[in-house]
Amino acid sequence: MASKFARLLSDSRRALFTMLGIQAVIWSVQVVNWLDDYDLSREYGLRANRVDDLPEIFTMPFLHFSWDHIVANSWPLFVLGFLAAYRGMRKFLLASLVITVSGGLLVWLLESPNTVTAGASGMVYGYLGYVVLRGILDRNVLDAVVGLGVAAVYWTILIGVLPIAHGVSWLGHLGGLIGGLAAAVLLRDPKTAKPADTVRPAPAPAPTPTPGGPNAALLKELDDLGL
Repeated sequence: MASKFARLLSDSRRALFTMLGIQAVIWSVQVVNWLDDYDLSREYGLRANRVDDLPEIFTMPFLHFSWDHIVANSWPLFVLGFLAAYRGMRKFLLASLVITVSGGLLVWLLESPNTVTAGASGMVYGYLGYVVLRGILDRNVLDAVVGLGVAAVYWTILIGVLPIAHGVSWLGHLGGLIGGLAAAVLLRDPKTAKPADTVRPAPAPAPTPTPGGPNAALLKELDDLGL
């Protein structure tokens, strides 16, 4: 128990510093972007159906179009990212890759070609889906409680996957959520191995009469009679 707690504490510390580092990068890029009149967002944001824009799938989450935009994304990204990462950085990095690609590809395939999409909100939705479904699939009490708590607190942001808000990339939100759910399935803990089938012992061979035993004479007479 002590070793598990120590490992959880260590993983949580790494998750905390990782999310603080990601926040530092996003906010540093925002300052440069703001000073440049958001040219970075226009240049490295994602435009649909352009093959040469596919690499922007990986730059899009670090870019925003205003201070309100980055503030709205930062706090849920930090909380949900930490919850996604505290049980191990390897799975967190793989989940982040799946979420980034899923959200970016849906935007690239279906968004209007004249629209530039940027922002970390797709990652927010992806981490939400990942944390909630992971707790259910892994049958982890702590994750299940955390997942239900996250769902209760952030359920209102789920309307962002619907095409009802002007100027909001609902496709990026939906793609991120799909990626998070897929990552939870792909990265779930292995199921407890089924117990091996019980091997029935081979039946014991019939005992061989011992020469000179009490039934030896009777058996000999029966054999002589051909019985």
